[in-house]
Amino acid sequence: MRSSNFITSILIFTLILYACDTKNQKAMNNDFPILENRYLGQKPPGLTAAIFAPGIIATEEGFESDVKFSPNMKKVYFVKRGGKYEERTPLVIRYENNKWGNESVTDIQHPIFSTDGNIIYKGNEYMERTESGWSEFKSMGPPFTDKHIMGISISDKGTFYFDQFAPPDTIGAISYSRLVDGKYEPRQKMGKEINIGSWIAHPYIAPDESYIMWDAVREDGYGDGDLYISFRQKDGSWEAAINLGDKINTAHQENGVRVTPDGKYLFFWRGYEKVKEDGSTYWVGNPYWVDAQVIENLRPK
Repeated sequence: MRSSNFITSILIFTLILYACDTKNQKAMNNDFPILENRYLGQKPPGLTAAIFAPGIIATEEGFESDVKFSPNMKKVYFVKRGGKYEERTPLVIRYENNKWGNESVTDIQHPIFSTDGNIIYKGNEYMERTESGWSEFKSMGPPFTDKHIMGISISDKGTFYFDQFAPPDTIGAISYSRLVDGKYEPRQKMGKEINIGSWIAHPYIAPDESYIMWDAVREDGYGDGDLYISFRQKDGSWEAAINLGDKINTAHQENGVRVTPDGKYLFFWRGYEKVKEDGSTYWVGNPYWVDAQVIENLRPK
């Protein structure tokens, strides 16, 4: 009898643990999209870049760009022109009640999030999360205000990497600024490993600063702007730039590469200019994604 009671107690205890674990898993799923649905239910790409979310975000003759996920992966931001959107319009799709909703217009455009998600950077401005929502944009101040910034990225150390243009200059350059004694140092221009070519822009720095990616027009490119990567060496210097290859770069323009918050995929934009009958031009293009393993495949052994 005692043995039977003991076994019964063990079974009850096991069921309680299972129930608690199931409850915890459901709570986690409510807080963070499950893997299968984390990217709008799309089939993950391999090592060849593929259009992201065709029919949901991407369209055949439209312009959709700058896909970015919030740090908690529960919002995806992008810009669209085409269909009912006559001008480039910032949109967001939210993950709520265990599913993705429909796109809606948002005031947040081209967001670059801090790691904790409480700051959004845009060019040389930023806004902070408050109890009532987002603050107004504020100037980042020097050294981020001396030239126009299109792309900016921040490492876990708090170092900013950014591009800077001074129209009509179309060369561009990538610089960085470290946080020293609570203040950001003057802009430090990166070396020739990075700053070769024209339209050098949109840097993405790895959280640990082990590599940097960007886009540029260079003689060794495949077309109208390619994506490149450079790895940091043990002495702190940067390796020569590596083209991300023909599984990603094409004769069209590729730009704006970034790695998702979970580190699994690279997102970027691919597009080209079309000519109207009157001779004017307009851009069409889509967001693309590719497995982040492409980075490790290029990393020097």
